[in-house]
Amino acid sequence: MRAASRELRADCASCFGLCCVAPAFSASADFAIDKAAGQPCPHLRGDFGCAIHAYLARRGFPGCAAYDCLGAGQRVAQVTFGGRDWRAEPSTAPAMFASFQAMRQLHELLWYLREARSLRAAAELRDELAEALAATERMAGADAQALAALDVAPHRREVVGLLRRASELARAGGRRPGRDRTGADLAGADLRRADLSGASLAGACLIRADLRGADLRRADLLAADLRAADLRGADLRGALFLIPPQLGAARLDRTTRVR
Repeated sequence: MRAASRELRADCASCFGLCCVAPAFSASADFAIDKAAGQPCPHLRGDFGCAIHAYLARRGFPGCAAYDCLGAGQRVAQVTFGGRDWRAEPSTAPAMFASFQAMRQLHELLWYLREARSLRAAAELRDELAEALAATERMAGADAQALAALDVAPHRREVVGLLRRASELARAGGRRPGRDRTGADLAGADLRRADLSGASLAGACLIRADLRGADLRRADLLAADLRAADLRGADLRGALFLIPPQLGAARLDRTTRVR
């Protein structure tokens, strides 16, 4: 995982609690309650802070603890809506919440595309990656009406196809090609000390998988579900398309190597 630029880092102080209002979630191991899209979480304070932020996991909200908007919240609040507050101006709320949902997806794609452009092995895709990055930036820079109406899915499919090509080039640069476990169901699997270096784990379900001491160097983790995965002692150096929410949802310790 590579360090994100400032605009792709969440700044909750510059947001209006959008992640606590816009998304829907259901009572589960990740969330203690049901909440409809556009309904404020009961723990959202008047200053847009979280009343239980310091002990989210203990109160049954590990999904909130792991969540990261990748900078989408402050961009919608401060740029798209120019600092207008949905509580002070309720008429802005529907478009603001819809814009946030689109922006979060676009910021994730921006993260992936910037990482892909930094891969030396994917240099032959530099122009295509630059075009995809520019297109994504244009979408993210649209006005509130366009963002609220935006269907990100078609663009995401195109970008993911390009990212897979970049991943193949990057992973082929190793001593040997890694295993292809794209989309594999590895929930709860015993993968202790497994050699997964250079493997494709894109879209794999690794919920509660035991990956202690596993070698995940150069592994493609695009959209892999790492909730409650045990990554203590795992080596994730050079892992591809690993983003903060994935790490936030997993179990790490000081022996987990990420960079």
